[in-house]
Amino acid sequence: MTYRIAFVALACLGGVGVAAAAQPQPVPLSAQPLKGGVYWVKGGNGANTGFIVGAKEVVVIDAKTVAESSQAMLAEIRKVTPNPVTTVILTHSDGDHVNGLAGLPQGLTIIAHSNTKKDMVEAFKDPKMSALLPYLPTRTVDGDQSLNIGGVRLNLRYFGPAHTSGDLVVLIPRQRIAFIGDLAFLGRDPLIHRQKGGTSLGLVQNLRKILALDADTFISGHNDPLTKADIRGLLTSIEEKQAKVKALIGQGKSLDEIKTAFGLTEPADPSARRRPGLVEIIYLDLK
Repeated sequence: MTYRIAFVALACLGGVGVAAAAQPQPVPLSAQPLKGGVYWVKGGNGANTGFIVGAKEVVVIDAKTVAESSQAMLAEIRKVTPNPVTTVILTHSDGDHVNGLAGLPQGLTIIAHSNTKKDMVEAFKDPKMSALLPYLPTRTVDGDQSLNIGGVRLNLRYFGPAHTSGDLVVLIPRQRIAFIGDLAFLGRDPLIHRQKGGTSLGLVQNLRKILALDADTFISGHNDPLTKADIRGLLTSIEEKQAKVKALIGQGKSLDEIKTAFGLTEPADPSARRRPGLVEIIYLDLK
């Protein structure tokens, strides 16, 4: 799923700060209950987000792409509870997960991996992104942490670089739900940002560790809720591609020859802007 957003980046390209073309009409935003006060928010401009209702406050996970969509998310939260949003947890730095922060109140606790903050600091140097400068993470983590935010128990898990170098998994242990950002894409090849330290080998490691979590519902950025069977199928698909690429490299095949073996073709316009696909990234990782 991709979004063209005026003022912000094409988020699925990993940007958080360049102008883009006119946007399509977004799907209406709605909050869907999961279990025990945990909701996932689909629609609007940007990736899926979520929120957890505690006894006195609300924890939000990710922030859509534009201020209007994050404000619509706040409206959905108000339909559920009068409790204020106090904390936002960012799964990573892509624009469709962070640029909507500008629609949230200032002064919130914003938690992210330290590499995610580095990406945001760099992106927000763009004058077009100045409205987001007050929303840089206020608290960073570099590894696993257990949190209790107003009675909401969360486990932040870091499994190393994968989609980016700063992907966090947010596990809500009591409800057995995990928010996994863009570590899983179904219906298309996974997206890996090498310019942000992402790696296909790390993605495999992350998916294996996600499968080991004590959870049965997984909320990703661009799919409806996933199961362990979904994650397992994705892992198998990536591992099979890696094995094929490795075998072709062992036969002395070039990148172009390997792409041909996968039925991949170059765009008709060689000057067209493109990002490396999964097969190319696997090739670069293995080489």
